[in-house]
This record gives sequence, C-alpha cells and structure tokens, in this order.
Amino acid sequence: MALFNRKATADKEEMSFIDHLEELRGHIIRSVISILVMALVIFIYRNWIFDNIIVGPINKDFVSYKALCDFSHWLKIGDALCMPPVEVTMQSTTFGGQFLSTISMAIVGGIIMAFPYIFWEFWRFVKPALKEKEVKNTRFIIFWVSFFFFCGAAFGYFLLGPFTFNFLAGFQLGTENMIVTRPTFSDYLDNLTNIILGCGLAFELPVLAYILTQIGIITPSFLRATRKYAVVIILIVAAFITPSPDWMSQLIVFIPLFLLYELSILVSAKVFKKLEKDEDKEWD
Repeated sequence: MALFNRKATADKEEMSFIDHLEELRGHIIRSVISILVMALVIFIYRNWIFDNIIVGPINKDFVSYKALCDFSHWLKIGDALCMPPVEVTMQSTTFGGQFLSTISMAIVGGIIMAFPYIFWEFWRFVKPALKEKEVKNTRFIIFWVSFFFFCGAAFGYFLLGPFTFNFLAGFQLGTENMIVTRPTFSDYLDNLTNIILGCGLAFELPVLAYILTQIGIITPSFLRATRKYAVVIILIVAAFITPSPDWMSQLIVFIPLFLLYELSILVSAKVFKKLEKDEDKEWD
C-alpha cells in the first residue's frame, strides 16, 4: 500500500509497520489534544455560546429569518420564504442531562473548530506516501477542504437549520392541539449537529471529485453519464441530512448539492485535461 511506502526523513530507509503505527498515533494524539483544547474553551464560555450560537436557529431574532423574508420580498414572491417566529421551550429530563449535553456541545464544537488542524495532521501522515508530482498537484488542499467544510457548516446553520426547526416546532398532529412539542436539549443538539456536520461533509464533493480524478478513479465523462443517478443519490442525502420531511427543507439541501455536483464535473474536467497534457509531454 502507498501509505506504507513512506520514507524515513533521516536515513531514507523504509519505515516499518510499527513505525507507521507510532507516527499515526502521534497524529491522532495531537488531533485529540486540539479538539480537547477547543472543547475546553467552549465549556468555559458555554453560557455565551449557548445563548448566542447554539439556540440561534430557534431564536425569533435570528438573522436568517429577517434575511430570508427580505429576500422573498425582493424576489416578488410575497412571504413565501418568511417563517413565523419559533417558540421552543426545551427541557432536561435527568439530573445530569444539562451537564452531559454541555460536554457533548463542547466536543462537537471542538471538532468543528479544530477541523483544519485535524485535516492538516491527516495530510502530514499521507503526504510522504505521495509522489512529488502528486504533492504538487494537491497544493492548497488544506485550504480548499476547510473552505468547503465551513461553507457547508454555515449553510446548515444559517439556512437549513431555521427551516428544519421551524417546520418541526410548528408541526401539529390532530385538531385539538393535545400534543405539545417540548424537546430535550440533547434532542435539539443532536439535530443541529447532524445538520451542520452533514452539510459540512456533503460540501466536500468538489474536493472529492478532484482527488478521485487525480488518481484515475473517475473521469468527467463518467460524472456526466451518471448525472441522473447522482440526482437520486443527492435526494437521498438531502432526506438524510434534513430531519424534517417537508419538501422545502429537502429542496434547500438538494439545490446546492446539485450545483456542487456540476462544479465537481468542471473540476474533474480541468484535472483530466491537465493529466492528458502531462501524459502527452511524457510520451514526447
């Protein structure tokens, strides 16, 4: 395997399997430490983070509600994108519920904040297994992976989250209003985490297309030929990311993912063209 053909920096001899495990352990330990440091910061400022960030999508004064309503009026479609204020009263059903949910909030937040460093550690482990030409072609990879991840996370937080929670909080079964929606904080946090991390990972599609084209697994013609199947897969992913079953939330996820797929075709075409040009030069 390529990962086990790494060279030692000092004597240029091949590293043993145990050496690889030792180095991998070092990368994992440093990544975990970075997560714990970020998690500790979040835990210290937990009250401010909870009041201003965590409950943002269910806050009636959240910036997205006004922005979407203004955008709806700008499009001349009335109040189609305007959402009524969300009124959610969360609860904790166990003595340690709030504390454990705070720990979960800190760890998930730590992973999101430390994501660029975590990927950098991963990249440091993989990079020595690549050829010099492959390393040159992956320039700025850490920036682009982090960029698309945070774009996806922001999309989930500012756009998909408000639609999802507004729909779920306002959904009513029966005509007598006999059921009151009063979710636990852990339930809300799980939904918010799935939305943010799900969108963050889904937005890595162009980067994935770049890498797979670079190593010869896919081609732009393959992506174009499988577009209709990709639409079905994207719809399934959209349904998985959005906890709410309403078509509006799923459409909000589907549109950017489909656009990212089209962007992936363009990225793949550019990489494939460059690979063909380099191959022609080698033959010459």
